[in-house]
Amino acid sequence: MVEAFIRHIRNKTILDPSKTYLLASSGGMDSMCLGNLLIQAEIPFEIAHVNFRLRAKESDEDEDFLGIWAKTNGKTFHVHHADTYAFASERNISTQMAAREIRYDWFERLRAERKLDGIILAHHEDDQIETIFLNLLRGTGIEGIYGMAERRGWLIRPLLPFGRQEIQDFVLANQIEWREDSTNEKTDYKRNKLRHISLPALYSSAEDAKSNLLNSFARLKDTGKAFTALFESWKKDKVKETDGLQILSLKDILRITGAASLLYFWLRPYGFNSDQSQDILECCQSGDSGKLFESPSHLLNLDRNQLILAPIPQDFDSISISKNDIDFILPEGKYEILKLEGKEDLDKTRQNAMLDLERLTFPLEIRTWQEGDRFIPLGMKNAKKISDFLIDLKVPVVKKHAVKVLLSEGQIAWVIGFRIADWAKSTAATRKLLYLKKR
Repeated sequence: MVEAFIRHIRNKTILDPSKTYLLASSGGMDSMCLGNLLIQAEIPFEIAHVNFRLRAKESDEDEDFLGIWAKTNGKTFHVHHADTYAFASERNISTQMAAREIRYDWFERLRAERKLDGIILAHHEDDQIETIFLNLLRGTGIEGIYGMAERRGWLIRPLLPFGRQEIQDFVLANQIEWREDSTNEKTDYKRNKLRHISLPALYSSAEDAKSNLLNSFARLKDTGKAFTALFESWKKDKVKETDGLQILSLKDILRITGAASLLYFWLRPYGFNSDQSQDILECCQSGDSGKLFESPSHLLNLDRNQLILAPIPQDFDSISISKNDIDFILPEGKYEILKLEGKEDLDKTRQNAMLDLERLTFPLEIRTWQEGDRFIPLGMKNAKKISDFLIDLKVPVVKKHAVKVLLSEGQIAWVIGFRIADWAKSTAATRKLLYLKKR
């Protein structure tokens, strides 16, 4: 196994003998095997161990065991003591999830502090199979079959090509000591249930079941990567980005085989799940215009013949602008406040406003528009509801929620980013201007 390990890390160039790494070790069979392999491969490393305090005396014995092994082998030993139960309770997560967050966060902080070149983990081939099945059970989609990467960021997994049996044979043949975690035998956790019940039953059902699974996963992974590349090309060509929105024409999704998967790949990074993607596709097919879908971070609107994606507007409290203010900040950006006596060389785009200063009364107020708000748009004689004004401009539903208005003594002077009120406009008789310019 030593020769195969050295050949693997050299061929894949995932570990460099001229660099120093951090080995994450529990003291279990896998990480003790890896520690010994790294020594024989002459890869410099320090050891990191987390005492989660979940198994009372056993946890302390694991720490003592690793400390002695590190000293015997001339390795720097780092240990972190964590109150895992308290951490889990504070965040309302499982102890398993808490332990994962604690260790990975500490490993990375320690790596950065020690200026080490990577974090080496002892995940192996059987862990990979378990991870893929857990991903599939969680419904993670096509990327779930990718499993764990051999190298991702600072994380390095050089044992992935090696199975649990090969590792066990190696440590027994070389009389390598390790610590046994008693909780590994319990079947309360999904991974342990897979490891001790489901997968052995699956392996016994067919000859070469394990190797066939690994080969199938490898082919599916290649297929998934090919699909991802095609998706990225499709997205670049079909999804248009403008003014903070992403817009997809229905004709560019309804004509495609596998439309639900494309929608899911597009929307998943924004918090939408596969069930929502299917519902969205069905609404597109039925032409249910006006339908609004929501994720924790985004809104998606079926608006006539297109899908429009936008972030959920930030909560916004009204702000007051005094006579001496020189700028103000909205979620959409920063605005400069200028008081001028001439109109020349002013950018007159709808993002900016040019108002008659002498018609305004300070302090001015900015707030989100409300149902029932009315104003007389520039160039018109009659008042119009803001809601109707936005409909006339075909402002998408996902963007309407974020529209704000500037008021003077309760009267709307500007629908920000769209149009000023007729009463607040500058005229030939205007002597002083209030110019609000978006930076």
